[in-house]
Amino acid sequence: MVTVLDWLPGAASMAANSQAEGTMIELVCSTDTDSGVVTVVERVGQNNYVLRGKIPVGNAPRGSVKFTKDGRGYVSNGAGDTISEIDVISNREIGRIKVGVAPRGVGIVPGDRFALVSNSGSNTVSVVDLSHRREVTQVAVGRDPRHMAISKAGDWAYVSIWGSDYVSKLDIQPLTDPMRADVDTSAQAVREVGRMQVRSDAHPYSTALDPSGELLFVANTQSQYLSIFSTKTDKLHAEVDLGSKGSRGIAFSPDGKVAFVSVEDTSEVVAIDVPSMAITRRIEVGPGPRGIAVSRDGGTLYSSAFSRNSSPVNARQPGARQPSSFNPNTVTVVDLSAPTGTARAVASWSQVDVGKGPCSVAIFYR
Repeated sequence: MVTVLDWLPGAASMAANSQAEGTMIELVCSTDTDSGVVTVVERVGQNNYVLRGKIPVGNAPRGSVKFTKDGRGYVSNGAGDTISEIDVISNREIGRIKVGVAPRGVGIVPGDRFALVSNSGSNTVSVVDLSHRREVTQVAVGRDPRHMAISKAGDWAYVSIWGSDYVSKLDIQPLTDPMRADVDTSAQAVREVGRMQVRSDAHPYSTALDPSGELLFVANTQSQYLSIFSTKTDKLHAEVDLGSKGSRGIAFSPDGKVAFVSVEDTSEVVAIDVPSMAITRRIEVGPGPRGIAVSRDGGTLYSSAFSRNSSPVNARQPGARQPSSFNPNTVTVVDLSAPTGTARAVASWSQVDVGKGPCSVAIFYR
């Protein structure tokens, strides 16, 4: 099923002007679960944000938008058993692809020929042929799979299995093997080859590979410990005590030296020095943070405030350069150049209005 929306007048001129001037545009894309839209905001200058549009997608979209190299975006529709293909330049939904029950996470396989989709209600991972917009097969995994990470080489996918307390390692090499021309045969060769156990009842929510690809970080919603596995051995490498349960999203500085983890229960993002696995900073953000993203230059952190509290929440560390309270239905924008410290950092921050129930955020560059 394909849904085509009207071309928004401002979007075409924005893309044309950007390409003509040779400048890069930075679009912040918020997945807004309760509104059923992806809100697209352009960063203009150092700290100015302009709404470019809200793209209607399916019911209850979840997870961050994942992009192919040519700019196609994909997001899961948790209540519609589909994923939407979107164009954030023209602000429209291109089409929807039927997958399993209650999809949560999406991952683009290197080469942009396939996508993987975790189906929390089917206990499977869908392999989707992006060129023909169709699901080819489903791979059985544990109970309630959530968000995933895919290696840069396209050989492995790591899917958090929320209901079974492990990370599923999928062999996806058939999807990138140039000797395999047949789409169906390639997809049907994908299989689960390993299980990385986390603590009992930890409920892993998301995974992320550090830029080196050697460490796999796992956010566990019901444990105060962050799990880190070695991808060389598939064994537990370290655990970091975050001080509270509720970890959700993971992002890295461009050089891979710092990992950022959102903690929903305490409304903060924890910064971790990767070489030492020591917490170096705690940054207050909007209530109920889930998805986070770091800008390409490493200077800005975006955090989605998922809390459904309809009233503003007072900041615990107000400062002269930022508002005194966090508003609902916003993305918090944090200047990472603020001084570090293990106490809660008084960072320079602002907020961007988005749709209702923002659960995740992604950055698109063109």
